[in-house]
Amino acid sequence: MPELRKDPVTGRWVIISTRRRKRPNDFRIERSTALGGDYCPFCPGHEELTPSEVLAFRNGSAPNGPGWDLRVVPNKFPALQVEGTLDREGEGLFDRMNGIGAHEVIIENPDHAKTLASMTEPEIERILWAFRERILDLKRDRRFRYILVFKNHGAAAGASLEHSHSQLIALPIVPDFVREELDGAKQHFAAKERCVFCDIVRQEIAADRRIIQEDADVVAISPYAPRFPFETWILPRRHGARYEDAPRNEYEGLARMLKSVLARMNRTLESPAYNLIIHSSPFTEETTDYYHWHVELMPKLTRTAGFEWGTGFYINPTSPEEATEVLRNARL
Repeated sequence: MPELRKDPVTGRWVIISTRRRKRPNDFRIERSTALGGDYCPFCPGHEELTPSEVLAFRNGSAPNGPGWDLRVVPNKFPALQVEGTLDREGEGLFDRMNGIGAHEVIIENPDHAKTLASMTEPEIERILWAFRERILDLKRDRRFRYILVFKNHGAAAGASLEHSHSQLIALPIVPDFVREELDGAKQHFAAKERCVFCDIVRQEIAADRRIIQEDADVVAISPYAPRFPFETWILPRRHGARYEDAPRNEYEGLARMLKSVLARMNRTLESPAYNLIIHSSPFTEETTDYYHWHVELMPKLTRTAGFEWGTGFYINPTSPEEATEVLRNARL
């Protein structure tokens, strides 16, 4: 029989539909493949095809040329723009403001064929450190209230270029999805004087039903009420509200865990497209007591359709317990 499960943070309901039960080989998976880089604007030697870099990890080479390990550049077609003032006005019921923000691309590696899963742990850690560097720089702009870091891997997940890259968008408002998490975490803290994410980590470790992998710094779990099949959360064991304030060892642990979890997904789900999102606290609010930064990883195995758009419920054909078993037992 199908189950309705409630997310303990946001209160969002999902349907675990056992009648639609699917094992990994039952999904129509759109694989992510790397194509040739002859005309790729992110490949070394093509730096003139991108805006000037705002950050680069180099081996003594000159800016905006070859000889780099990682580059961060403004998006050539930004969703929001840096220039201008943050003006807000309305028309009766309608509210609007200028599209002020920042939109950057993190070109993760000079090798066109490498994916996040095939990079070394130090290469992944370098990417995570670049996220931190850009957040720390952009948060000094008083117009910005929230910075979202995300990765679309594969065309089915929204990537328009094959060369491995992530994106960062600084926003003048806090997104509704983030607000839902903040409000839910705040309510839990008001009732129990504990962080809900810390409680999730403790309960999942004790029960050991949805733990995919754990080490001294981070833990990877299949969340109790996942929106999508094989959705995975990676949480630091240490409580901390902001990604950019994490100690170095947590970036090292996150790099190890990301590589392992992605390898497990590639082995069991045939290298699926996926979305990766870093959930962190707005830097204009004091959330230290009750919020807990983390990473959410969602393979693109199903499509959102009318029921989901009409109700806000998600139908997931794979239980998190089954997903955990499959990923745990993947041969690495």
